[in-house]
Amino acid sequence: MPTAQKTLTPDICIIGAGSGGLSVAAAAASFGVPVVLIEKGKMGGDCLNYGCVPSKALLAAAKRAHQMRHGSAFGIADVEPDVDFANVNRHVHQVIAAIAPNDSVARFTALGVHVIQAEARFTDSRTVVAGDVIIRARRFVIATGSAPAVPPIQGLDNVDYLTNETLFDLTRLPRHLIIIGGGPIGLEMAQAHRRLGSEVTVLERSTALAKDDPELAAIVVTSLRAEGVVIREGTEVSRVEKRGKTGLRVFCKGSDEPVDGTHLLVATGRSANIEGLDLDKAGIAFDKKGLQVTDKLRTSNSRVYAVGDCAGSLQFTHVASYHASLVMRPLLFRLPAKENRTIIPWVTYTDPELAHVGLGEEAARKEHGTIRVLRWPLGENDRAQTERQTEGHIKLIASKRGKILGASIVGAHAGEMIHMWALAISKGMSLRDISAYVPPYPTVSEIGKRAAITYFAPSARNIWVRRVVRWLRAFG
Repeated sequence: MPTAQKTLTPDICIIGAGSGGLSVAAAAASFGVPVVLIEKGKMGGDCLNYGCVPSKALLAAAKRAHQMRHGSAFGIADVEPDVDFANVNRHVHQVIAAIAPNDSVARFTALGVHVIQAEARFTDSRTVVAGDVIIRARRFVIATGSAPAVPPIQGLDNVDYLTNETLFDLTRLPRHLIIIGGGPIGLEMAQAHRRLGSEVTVLERSTALAKDDPELAAIVVTSLRAEGVVIREGTEVSRVEKRGKTGLRVFCKGSDEPVDGTHLLVATGRSANIEGLDLDKAGIAFDKKGLQVTDKLRTSNSRVYAVGDCAGSLQFTHVASYHASLVMRPLLFRLPAKENRTIIPWVTYTDPELAHVGLGEEAARKEHGTIRVLRWPLGENDRAQTERQTEGHIKLIASKRGKILGASIVGAHAGEMIHMWALAISKGMSLRDISAYVPPYPTVSEIGKRAAITYFAPSARNIWVRRVVRWLRAFG
């Protein structure tokens, strides 16, 4: 480490230039607050460079290929696409390049943020060193994100395996991609590569999409299997070895049949990027999940906050942005702010998409006892019929009195439809509120109102309500 020579005394020092760190830096700078932003890697963090952006760009290319194969339902001949994977890769990186200026050093410098591109480490409770600069700030925000968690599988170190940080460097389509992990990342990339022409096998030690509603997750898994993705649940990988010059072989516990492939993607979760920060010197507590924070996102060092993946919370880009909005309140205005995870939506961008916000059915029953579960199928929606995307449904969870507790949607455009339910839950709205709004016709989002109205269906069959209606009829 070079000898530090320059000392800065900003109001806020942010470590990490991913979604959370950039959001804090931009907001603070807009109020004229002196800010130092430290990033040792690429500006934009995992989401821009290795995560959300490239994966959704790859999924978009795969979706076009899939549509070409299935035009006959609309009177258009099915065509087997000629996939140029090198150009697909070029598309992915063009998308990254188009967004990158928004997260660049130049942009944030222009906003008034002092950007330092170096590795940061604490030297005491209120001092950070980055390169040849000492930073003594009033407050610190750690926003270092997370990295792929690689399990201790025998032989893994002896093969060339992929993670989300290296997958998007491929310019040749894998002939047979084996994926360890059946979570959102694993299944999104499984479907994308299958649609682009790869054979794909997913090995999941428990249940695929285990964090989602099993009723809706099963629809996604069934759909992927119908497209030719092999998904083996309850399968634990025991060891990996090379096979020939370019292949590999994966062995699973309790099975005599290994899985042979050409490429291996490890998608078994993520771990917080906190190594090298010398957190002990700053009195900052942490564990295997990341930094230990209060519901106000404050660490054990009262000068230091943490946002995003490294804070041990839900690992989504929009959570990091949400955290940033929370910590800005005490940092700038001395106002209290408290994390509320029940208002956080999430989406798995498979086809069909799977979206959720609020409490699931099991959690809602545990917390509220008697609940109402309401559904409406996409097959009963006119817009879905016109587009021939009728697979899936909406599932609403409400209290006995009709307060909206949770919503899950599986189907086309689920990620777009979950927005209004996230708003409804954050504002404590009821099914009566939903039944009062007027959706435009024909839109897929109508399924939400149709499901909400079913809550009131028993009233139409109530004998006393019927008697009141009959009595009122007597008045003309």
